[in-house]
Amino acid sequence: MIERQGKIYFASDFHLGAPDHATSVEREKRIVRWMNTIQGDCDELFLVGDIFDAWFEYKRVVPKGFVRLLAKIAEFTDAGIQVHVFSGNHDVWLFGYLSDECGVKIYHDPIERVWNNKKFYIGHGDGLGSGEGMYKFMKAGFRNKILQWIYSRFHPNFGLWLANYFSGKGYEKKENQNTYNGDEKEYQMQFCKSTLKKTHYDYFVFGHRHLPIDKEAGLNSRYINLGDWLKYNSYAVYDGVKLELKYFEIN
Repeated sequence: MIERQGKIYFASDFHLGAPDHATSVEREKRIVRWMNTIQGDCDELFLVGDIFDAWFEYKRVVPKGFVRLLAKIAEFTDAGIQVHVFSGNHDVWLFGYLSDECGVKIYHDPIERVWNNKKFYIGHGDGLGSGEGMYKFMKAGFRNKILQWIYSRFHPNFGLWLANYFSGKGYEKKENQNTYNGDEKEYQMQFCKSTLKKTHYDYFVFGHRHLPIDKEAGLNSRYINLGDWLKYNSYAVYDGVKLELKYFEIN
């Protein structure tokens, strides 16, 4: 168990790069303003997936842009603030660049943490439970080292264009994104309830859903979805006692 003195912050789904450069830069500036406000009392920062709308790291080439965010992340880690970055379904091809250049810790699967006797389950939230068979098949392909090597043979101009093209297509398929569809139809909630039958967690913290959610998942257990920064500018903060959803620059 780790006793915390400062606060732990969680955010996800920045989708930097979408839908166009100008809009993305304004969102990036807003994210950096938020990071400025939390820097003084932040012990750890968890960026829980889809930070970038599309990402592929070639051996000597990474996607262009995002310099404001990357510089701010490096400033955090240089100051001794731990930054944890999860790959999401849009930036599944995060490899070693952010850890080497910005000092972050990278995760490709959900993790457990315990702070002040509170047990957390943290992950991007895609592909949980027994459903989404086709997506899980595709995700396994994205993680396959041989297929990654084959993709890396594409010229970066084409490879990154292709990644952005299919990333944009994903938005066209999203339905009911802004409405909670009931516990029985929300697969993240169903995952929480199923997991609680075997293991207790005080908090499940996910992204991916693009809807800020704070709901009871079971006895003394809550399901938190971090929402996104395309619409909500939402995040969560754990002060050592409780975890709360909050919003930044919402009029």
